[in-house]
Amino acid sequence: MADAGAAMEAAAQAVVPVERLSGVTRERFLSDIYPRRKPVVLKEMELGACTTKWTVDYLSQAVGSKEVKIHVSAVPQMDFLSKNFVYRTLPFDTFVRRAAEVNHKEYFLSEDEKYYLRSVGEDVRKDIADIRKQFPALAEDVQIPEYFEKEQFFSSVFRISSAGLQLWTHYDVMDNFLIQVTGKKRVALYSPRDAPYLYLSGTKSEVLDVDNPDLEKYPLFVKAKRYQCFLEAGDVLFIPALWFHNVISEEFGVALNVFWKHLPADCYDKNDTYGNKDPTAASRAIQILDRALKTLEELPEEYRDFYARRMVLRIQEKAYRNDYG
Repeated sequence: MADAGAAMEAAAQAVVPVERLSGVTRERFLSDIYPRRKPVVLKEMELGACTTKWTVDYLSQAVGSKEVKIHVSAVPQMDFLSKNFVYRTLPFDTFVRRAAEVNHKEYFLSEDEKYYLRSVGEDVRKDIADIRKQFPALAEDVQIPEYFEKEQFFSSVFRISSAGLQLWTHYDVMDNFLIQVTGKKRVALYSPRDAPYLYLSGTKSEVLDVDNPDLEKYPLFVKAKRYQCFLEAGDVLFIPALWFHNVISEEFGVALNVFWKHLPADCYDKNDTYGNKDPTAASRAIQILDRALKTLEELPEEYRDFYARRMVLRIQEKAYRNDYG
C-alpha cells in the first residue's frame, strides 16, 4: 500500500509548462527575460537555412566520411553515472543514417540500439566544441541568436539523437540556448533550488527515469517541481545555468547548443572544455567543506551530528537566498 501511495504521489507531482514566447528581440530578451533566470521557449526565431536543409541526405553529403565519436546504447535511457553505453567511432555519413533508423542491419550492441553524437573539439582536453571548426559546411547554414556579447561565447555543440533516446538529468554551469533544428524533444527541467531532492552525484542526478522514479530509493524526488516543454523544429529553449534538465528525443533530430559565460571569465575553470566544471570559487568551497567534515570525524557521533547541523544552519543563514519566486 505504501508503494502505491508513493506512486500516486509521484503521478500527482505538479508539472509547470515552460513559458513560450514568439518574436522575442535581443533587447527584450536582455531587459525582460534574461534577468528572471528561468527557462523559456523562444519561437519564430531566425535560424537560417538549417531548419529546412538539414535532411539525412544533406547532412551525409555535406559532412561526408569524417569520423565522429558517438555514444551507443542498447537501452533508450542513457545513464552517465552507470555508463550503460559504449563509445564507438563511425564515418559521419554512416552514423547519421544509422541514427535515423529504428532497426539496424549493422550494429554494435543490438539491432535497435540508440545513437547519440555530442560534438567535441579536435583535442578534447584542450579544444572546445565549435560547429564553425568541426563542421564548417553546416555552420554556414545556421544563424545563431546572438543574445549575448561575442566575448561571452564559450561553445557551440552539435548534437544528433536517435528517436526515443533519453539523456541523464544534469546541470551546466553556463547559460545556453538549445536550438532544435529538426525533430522533436521533450525537456523536463528542475530549479537549482530543488537540488536537495535530486540525489546528486557531481553535476548529475541519480534519478534517470523522471516519469517513473524509484521512490523507495529516491523518496524526496516528489518534492522537486518539474517544469516541462516540448520543442519542435525551429524552437529555441533558454536554459539558465544551474537548471537541471532531462531530455527525450521523441523523433530523430538534430540540435545545436550554444553556451555562453554568464559570470566574469575568470570565475570559470580554464581547463574546462565541456563547460560543466563548477566555478573555481565553488570548487574551492566544496574542498574546504570536505576538509571540515573530515575534521568532524574526530568527534564522537553525538557531537559530530550536533555540529554538522550547526554548520548546515550557518550555511543557510549566510548563503541561502530567500527571494526565489
